[in-house]
Amino acid sequence: MEDLAQTFEYLKQFLTEKRLEKIEHFSQESSDFILPVMDDVYQFRNAAAIIRSVEANAFHKVVAMEEENIFDPNLTVTKGAETWVEVEKMPKNIASLQNIKDRGYKILAVSLEKNAVMLPDYQITEPVALVFGTEMEGVSEEVIDFADETLAIPMYGLTRSYNVSVAAGICMYELKQKLLKSGIDYKLSEEKLLRMKIRWAVNSMRSGQQIFEKYLRDHNLEM
Repeated sequence: MEDLAQTFEYLKQFLTEKRLEKIEHFSQESSDFILPVMDDVYQFRNAAAIIRSVEANAFHKVVAMEEENIFDPNLTVTKGAETWVEVEKMPKNIASLQNIKDRGYKILAVSLEKNAVMLPDYQITEPVALVFGTEMEGVSEEVIDFADETLAIPMYGLTRSYNVSVAAGICMYELKQKLLKSGIDYKLSEEKLLRMKIRWAVNSMRSGQQIFEKYLRDHNLEM
């Protein structure tokens, strides 16, 4: 923990006062209690819109499971949100979902299948990983079978599904509201908070990655 604090203290000197204030202010609400998992999403505009919605609700991490498609957000759509959101890429398979589950997440497939709980009725009590499927086919049957539960967004018209980026935005917002009204401690631990602020600082700096890596080498650190 001390190494993390000292590293961030070092990086702060390269930030403008305005950027440092932004990092300190917005990091306080950050959370990984809700973890969006993208199941081989392929349209770059959807990828970008998902990143933007995730960041707007202060969930600053996304898992992109890739098979045929690369999760590659369009930066003109993210409006800078990619600076703040960490994208962890994993293979599209059940082993990846098991890995996420082993981190303490309940796996929720966003799908109408298997007696899905409607989003307004869902009671959030523990960290959840929301799995969103591909644009054309939705969440795969294999993922639905593996999931602990399925979650669905109510629809009132003839259309039977939302665009994946719209679905992600709705879920992020609704679950954020539920957390705000709960007594759950959903925010990042001190260690995770420091690691995130370091990442934000590095992403905010010109040649930030090189400066960061040199600092680690000079102080014989691994992070």
